[in-house]
Amino acid sequence: MSYNDYFKPSRPKVAKDGIKARSQRGAFAKSWWAERWIIALERLMDSGRLSRGRSYARRGQVLSIEEVKGGVKARVQGSRPKPYNISIQITPLTDKQWEKVIDTLAEQAIYSAQLLAGEMPQDIESVFEAASVSLFPAKRGDLTTDCSCPDYANPCKHIAAAHYILGERFDEDPFLIFRLRGRTQEQVMQALRLRRAGDEEVAEEEPQELEIVLPIENSLENFWDFGAPLDQFSVSIRTPVIEMALLKRLGEAAFVPEPGIESLLLGVYRSIGLTAIQTAFQEEEEPSSAEEIENVSPMERSRSGQKRQENFEK
Repeated sequence: MSYNDYFKPSRPKVAKDGIKARSQRGAFAKSWWAERWIIALERLMDSGRLSRGRSYARRGQVLSIEEVKGGVKARVQGSRPKPYNISIQITPLTDKQWEKVIDTLAEQAIYSAQLLAGEMPQDIESVFEAASVSLFPAKRGDLTTDCSCPDYANPCKHIAAAHYILGERFDEDPFLIFRLRGRTQEQVMQALRLRRAGDEEVAEEEPQELEIVLPIENSLENFWDFGAPLDQFSVSIRTPVIEMALLKRLGEAAFVPEPGIESLLLGVYRSIGLTAIQTAFQEEEEPSSAEEIENVSPMERSRSGQKRQENFEK
């Protein structure tokens, strides 16, 4: 027996001041971690309820959604006057499971750098898998949902609507999934710092060979000579993996007004980075005099810059 045999299709009441999804067509998620959250839901629901849930999210039927201890609470306006109450919970990892995850994270310095800069590492799921756990809901038992509507199915279209809106929250805050699994970003970072501090203490205890440094007077004749051939010396010139990593590590400055120092300097960082790349990959034959530079048209300069960027991307 189908869903419509139990409940006749009804139109939801128009919601006032609802949370309307930013995505009005196509995919909801922009980041890979938000996409993984959406996929977790789509594994549990039939296509009909998913479609109606997307429509609810885009029409603004989700009135509120907030993070609470152990999960998320939401209110969704359906066809009845009183909004439905929604709860979404993910089974938190145990302390022992988190210890395994953090031990694995501490083995690679890049993870600490990315997490500290507010970035979710691309292969973070493999870290959790190595600890025999899953970051995102992997099975039905990982996700507990409830709705006060009369629909017998769980998850229902109202839960789906809240889930899609929550997916957009993941785009803004990738570490929401950490908190839903039982740890904040700060707790994870503090544990990583302690792990790495312990490693540094062990390293400091190992005897160090003293480097023999000759007086500078003894090396003046060969001071500017290369100590070794540079044939095997390689340099990788590319855009940074983490944009504005240093600013993100320092955090927003309290004395800088909205929208904040990161937003204000984003264009400057990108412009400097592009100019540096174009300079590094510039062609050997360049105008050498001020007169020659003056004779190069703006369009030619633009084409030259585009060509350098294309060469770099190749």
